[in-house]
Amino acid sequence: MPGLTASEFTDAAFDVGLLSERDLREIWAHFGSHAVGLDALVQHLLRRGLLTNYQIDLLLKGKRTGFFYGDYKVLYMVGAGTFARVFRAVHRSSGQVVAIKVLRQRFSDSEKMVSRFLREGEIGMTLQHPNIVPVYEVNSMAGTHFLVMEFVEGSTLRDFVKARKKVDPLQATKLMIDITQGLRYAFERGVSHRDLKMTNVLVSAKGQAKLVDFGLAGMEEDESPDRTLNMRALDYLALEMAGGAQKGDLRSDIYFLGCIYYNMLIGRWPLSEPRDRNQRLGKRRFIEVLPVQDVDKSIPRCVAVVVNKAMQLNPDRRYQTPSEMLFDLGLAHRELSGEAVEERQLAARIEEQAVQEGTTAEAAPAKQLGVLVVEANIKMQDIFREGLKRAGYRVLIVSDPQRALERLAFEPGVAQCVIVNAQDIGQPAVEAFNRLGEHESLAGKPAILLVDESQTYLLDDVKTGPNRVVHTLPITLGKLRSLVAQLTEAAATS
Repeated sequence: MPGLTASEFTDAAFDVGLLSERDLREIWAHFGSHAVGLDALVQHLLRRGLLTNYQIDLLLKGKRTGFFYGDYKVLYMVGAGTFARVFRAVHRSSGQVVAIKVLRQRFSDSEKMVSRFLREGEIGMTLQHPNIVPVYEVNSMAGTHFLVMEFVEGSTLRDFVKARKKVDPLQATKLMIDITQGLRYAFERGVSHRDLKMTNVLVSAKGQAKLVDFGLAGMEEDESPDRTLNMRALDYLALEMAGGAQKGDLRSDIYFLGCIYYNMLIGRWPLSEPRDRNQRLGKRRFIEVLPVQDVDKSIPRCVAVVVNKAMQLNPDRRYQTPSEMLFDLGLAHRELSGEAVEERQLAARIEEQAVQEGTTAEAAPAKQLGVLVVEANIKMQDIFREGLKRAGYRVLIVSDPQRALERLAFEPGVAQCVIVNAQDIGQPAVEAFNRLGEHESLAGKPAILLVDESQTYLLDDVKTGPNRVVHTLPITLGKLRSLVAQLTEAAATS
């Protein structure tokens, strides 16, 4: 390592703030002299954890910046993309380990690029979900723009798959559920991703998948000073042209969810990826995609069905929302793990459950009561309808929360209890549940709000009461029927 003496090297590290006076005293006390070789000094600094290889390399290159971003000290670089680089860093005082995403300097002179980068960071700060990497801070200092995010111990999904060649269908489905739950949460807040790819999914050491980089694909080549191609942005544009959708169609994210699932199962991205812009925009790339079961006939049917529907070129034939896709992913997961049966056995399963729980028609209430169920998913509508009718209840199904409120306001006696399932509906389900309690003629009507385990963020807005309860999914039909009975009986005696 020619060019610097050991003393000059430590002086440089001190000047940029990497070493303190105490560090210097301990270093020279260890060697007993400044007459030490640079190699020996560097090895000692690495062993002691005083400097990292990344910091040493920068110092040896004569760099005097890039070691700190705000209150965070950079340890090493973990990734680099078209627009930004990502570093592992640590807070100077608290020791918190974070990821720092720094906009590349060549884009920092573009007001439009900087505005987009910072705006996307601000959007990231609003997304608080277990399957989305949170953004803690958005900063601009001395012409440098950076985001402070959670550092995920693990790897990108691309590296995760590369190490395994391909992923077992059950594990792939578990990861897809994580990814889709994160996307559903964002969709409920009006945020699409627009850059879904293997490197924008992180897999933690515990096997949890997390989405990162919402919306950064929007910084397309016509906005960048050097007109660098953003290949995924072109893919979204090409998909929407090929499928006849408008630019920015939310269902485009669904297609690329399918691509990620396909990649995990097969070990490669389903689309060809030419560098030429015109080829990238061609419809042929999408038409030539082989169905996943044609590539690997061992792929279970319940998995292939989800992949194929998500990757329909016609957006009207795709899943229309992440919630729809999540339902089928849940069915696939239960089937792969031995916890469920095929859809054609659904009716038999409901009947068997009713018999096991002792809630057959003979156990029906003496006076038939009406239950209004607000449920957007057709398959779940069938489950509620059959399960409640079997217990003797008269069941009315409405898919839209607003229509349900209008029906109840016009005809309060149509139902003695209301069940609102937020699993597919999201925030509007909570709003309808709350409005029931605020309505003068409906406030006393028993109501149950069902919330998926991944939707606990909705609970902050829920207004409950003695006859208005929340239950987290999953819930058995027996438990649901029992809850309906308890609430209606309490309401009748109050």
